[in-house]
Amino acid sequence: MSNTMQPPVVPQRPRRSFAGPLVLIVLGAIFLLGNLNMLSWHKIGVWFSHYWPLLLILWGVVKLIEHYQAQRQGFRAAGIGVGGIFLVTIIVISGLVAHAVEQHWSGWREQINFDDGDFPNIFDQAHEFTDHLEQDFPAGATLKVIDNHGAVSVHPSDDNKITVAVRKKIRADNDEDAEKYNGQTKPTITVMGGLVTLDAKVDGAGDHSVETDLDISIPRKAPLSVISRHGDVNVVDRTGNVDISAQHGDTSVEDVTGNVKVNQEKGSAKIEQVTGDVHVQGRLDEVSLADVKGTAQLEGEFQESVKLERISKSVTFKSSRTDMEFSRIDGSLNLDSDELHAEQITGPLHLTTRSKNIRLDEVAGDVRLQDDNGAIEVGMRTVGNVQIDNKNGSLQLTLPDRAGFRVDAHTHDGEVQTDFPELKVDNNEHDGRASGSVGNGGAHIVLNNEHDGIEIRRTSAQPPHPPAPPSVSKPAKNLPAPPEDVQPTEN
Repeated sequence: MSNTMQPPVVPQRPRRSFAGPLVLIVLGAIFLLGNLNMLSWHKIGVWFSHYWPLLLILWGVVKLIEHYQAQRQGFRAAGIGVGGIFLVTIIVISGLVAHAVEQHWSGWREQINFDDGDFPNIFDQAHEFTDHLEQDFPAGATLKVIDNHGAVSVHPSDDNKITVAVRKKIRADNDEDAEKYNGQTKPTITVMGGLVTLDAKVDGAGDHSVETDLDISIPRKAPLSVISRHGDVNVVDRTGNVDISAQHGDTSVEDVTGNVKVNQEKGSAKIEQVTGDVHVQGRLDEVSLADVKGTAQLEGEFQESVKLERISKSVTFKSSRTDMEFSRIDGSLNLDSDELHAEQITGPLHLTTRSKNIRLDEVAGDVRLQDDNGAIEVGMRTVGNVQIDNKNGSLQLTLPDRAGFRVDAHTHDGEVQTDFPELKVDNNEHDGRASGSVGNGGAHIVLNNEHDGIEIRRTSAQPPHPPAPPSVSKPAKNLPAPPEDVQPTEN
């Protein structure tokens, strides 16, 4: 019996997996198509955010095929490996981030004032084109302008035509693509009944960035409507109503015989010299109205400042913090997040706000004012019925010398001071009160304040002095000092 030595069995090494290289090939092909402008980067990003799990499915299918193939051939199937785990991790993290960005992109885009077409083409060259449109404008027709990306300027024509000067900026990789996108975004003029529509057609090139500025001349009397998503709007010298709906940009309207309506979501609005009514609403950074012969109505949120000058009829202002209404303003009003200063306002004035310092000068008529966490100063030109309620801030009311009124004033955790000796003042440790009548007592003044004082002043520079005792004749300079409750307040 012979002992035969059997050679040792060497286990077969598992074959290398081609799942990782296959996924890399797919990703590389997609990025190559993006670099060759055969696919836009925007579309690639959107597709990846939605379909990235397909890469993991492809990876799993390949690994499953390799496993069954290795079993049939007697080999051990290859595992994922450290490199595979790393690649899968990168795909999962990138996919989740891309999906989250795509889900919230619309809201972020509105917040940062960013246009969809700007990002995919930032590495492309800018190509500029010009065009010219002209045709007869029907008598009595209204013009509607649609320009989703670009500035719109409208001014009167010297004839009965509509004339449009077009300036276009297109981002593209080469001249041939730019010419193609230019052809796809030609502005058009259509007439349907009494409506003339001018459409910039900036969306005709899909995701490619196209910015079209329109300089428009139309008959002065034609009513105007402008729809703008991204760009400034400028309108001058119109005899007809103006209606502007904008999202991002600055709006300027000047010299309009008619009504003006602006609905805007971002930027500023400046409106001057309007014979009709003005209505502004939306979420704007700055608003300026001046020389308006009709009413002014402002509704929405105004982030930075509001300025009003010379509004001939009633003014209404409504926001989440401030509710204000008065009959007219011959001077000016400036409002920002912390301050409200106005002069030459005619009431009845109704103002409710919070966390603002208020200063109103030369007010005429009735006043109803309420504020929290701010100081109040009101100077009356002519006195009407006044009621002011305040918390956590000083309150000062200045009245004309010869005004007639009766006062009921009360403060908690403060004192009452007055320049009018006719008023009875009672200040104790925790409260202060003043009451009484001056002159004919025609107007009723009610003042309430918590956690600060009340001052009732007169417009004269010097406070009244008590008379000298009748039995003693002394020079004026030796008169006794006025009592503490009638000392003037230094500003």
